This record gives sequence, structure tokens and C-alpha cells, in this order.
Amino acid sequence: MGKSAVKGLFYICLIIATFVLAAVTIVAALSGSVAPVDSVIMPLLGLAVPVLLICNLLVALCWGFAHKRWALVPLVAFFCNWGYLTSVFQFHFSKEKTPTGKYLKIATYNVHSFGGEITGYSCKEIAKYMQQEQVDVLCFQEFGDNRYFPMDSIRQALSHWQYVLIPSEDSIRGVLPIAVFSRYPLANERFITYQNSANCSMMCDVVLGTDTVRLLNNHLQTTSVSQKRKKWERELATTDDTRREVQVAKDAAGTLHENFMKRATQTYVISHYVHTSPHPVLVCGDFNSIPSSYTYHHLRKNLKDGFRTAGNGYMYTYRYAKRMLRIDYIFHSPSLKGIKYYSPDLDLCSDHNPAIMEVELTLPSAASLHM
Repeated sequence: MGKSAVKGLFYICLIIATFVLAAVTIVAALSGSVAPVDSVIMPLLGLAVPVLLICNLLVALCWGFAHKRWALVPLVAFFCNWGYLTSVFQFHFSKEKTPTGKYLKIATYNVHSFGGEITGYSCKEIAKYMQQEQVDVLCFQEFGDNRYFPMDSIRQALSHWQYVLIPSEDSIRGVLPIAVFSRYPLANERFITYQNSANCSMMCDVVLGTDTVRLLNNHLQTTSVSQKRKKWERELATTDDTRREVQVAKDAAGTLHENFMKRATQTYVISHYVHTSPHPVLVCGDFNSIPSSYTYHHLRKNLKDGFRTAGNGYMYTYRYAKRMLRIDYIFHSPSLKGIKYYSPDLDLCSDHNPAIMEVELTLPSAASLHM
């Protein structure tokens, strides 16, 4: 086979690879509408969307520099994921607040047990920052203490928020703890646990004079693949490298799908409480799901993503994975007006950044409450 034939064959292979990549990316755009119980592949494709989009952009640039029309193929696939793109990129003009309006500012933050610090430095810095930002309600996930900086010290550091909901030790045994701190009274609290899961949710009402907002603070099923990988590798230590990697990959895929299923079930529970709420709703927390996931799409059927309504620029909340993952959210009822949404890059105790949103409380119609 001559050089020209080899070159021609390589060129054809590049075109085929471009179309295959584009096809997979377009299919991945539909992943959020498929329940994990109905498919093993679609949730995994949804998880791969950020990487697929980057690959399509790189392929489009390569074809573009070569002045080839094939650059259009990955670009079409890229923009077929417009729903995902607009969930991580938004451009909004700043919204003016009216003197007569009633506003509520909420933050959600997976604090990773405040890094287990014995001095409480991160906890105090978080309190200082949130007070500067005039946050009214703090929703924490993985809210843990230690013998050197116990719960009394944490509560003292967060004393600016005088109304506190922390589940009792008996109720959180074996569960990753969560908490709510508020400047406004809290009522009708309910601690929600999930079967075969260390994750949980908390529901309560935030009472602002004559207005009430129902709050759901959530920490959905943790992925846990990285923690289990070492265990799998130890169990397969006697097998050859190739077989071990294949088996680890299968175990990882199985664990991911099991967690997709659990998060879907947990999402249905949250949706039930949203549907039955007599008040406008704020749903926040660490969902361990990116915007291409079934969890995100299901919640958006009846709630608005705060970043879409009031955010600006690029949004991520997980500090690792090249800052490509948005897994912490604040959703709100359509009757609440988003004013501002942002996620400050706080290099403190956690692998997450907080998400902060300010909403205006407007008089809800009956139709907006019974969604």
C-alpha cells in the first residue's frame, strides 16, 4: 500500500471517528430524560458530557485549522447539548432590588466536617464570609465536629444565625449529618433518611413574618467510587494487570449505576415534598449529580435552577476534576424571583464551593404553588 493510500485511509478514519464522537455526544444530550432504571448506558453517557463537549471542541478546532468542512459535525454535536451549556454558562444583567421588596439570601455548602480541623479555622472563616455576604439561611452537608472543636464550638462560631436545626445523635447514626442555621424562625422540621444510604435530607419552613418558604436541604447519594477502588484493587491483587483493570472498571460502572438508581429514588422523595408543599419552595444541597443527569432534569420539571434565573458567567462547585463539575444547586419555585446567584471559590476545608442565592418573595398564585 502506497503512502497516498495510507494517507487516504487515515483521513477516512478521522472522518469516521469525528462522526462517531458527534453521535455519542448527541445521544448523551438525551441522557437526562432517561431514568437509570431504564438504562445502564445513558446515565454513564450523561456523566461523560463535560469531557465529550471538550473533545468535540478540540476536534472542531483541528478540522477548522485544516480548513475542512468536517468541523461543522462536532460543532453541531456541541450545540445539541445546549441545555447542559446553559446550565453552566449564563449571562444576566444585575437585577435592581426595590426598597419595598422582601428578600431572602440562602447558601448551601458541603463543609466536609470542616476538614477535621482542631482549631475551627475554616468554620470561623465560613461564618465570617457568610456574615459579610449577609446570608440569612445556611444549609450544610457533612456537618461534623471532632473532639477538639466540638458541636458547641461550631454553634458558637455560627451564633449570628440564632435558629438552628441539627438532627439528634440517635437519628444521624450511620448517616452523613446535615444542618440548617437561620436568622429567621424555623418550623415544621422533618429529618428524611433513605434506605440503604448514608445520605439524607432535611425539610423545614423558614418563617419571615407573614411569609413562609419551605426549605429542603439535601445530600444525595455519594458516588464513593474513588473510596472503593483501593478495596477492589486489593481483592484483585493476584490477577494480572489487564484483567484487574477490566474488573475494576466493571465494578466502578456497577457502583456508579447503583448510585444513579439511589439518587433517582431520593429525587422522587424530594419531588413529593415539593408537590405537597403549601408554600413556595427552595431545594438546595449537594446532589452529586451534574446538569446532564436524570436527577437534575427531574427536579427542573417543576422547579427553576437558580443559576439559570440569576447567575452569571461559568458555574462549577466541585473544586477537583479540573473544576468541570457542578453538583451543588439551589432550585426554587417559579413564584420566587431570582435576584443573584454565585459560587465563591473558597479554599478552606472542603472539596466543594458553596452556592449562594438571593430571592425576592413575591405573592404566589395558586397555580404556582400546586405544581
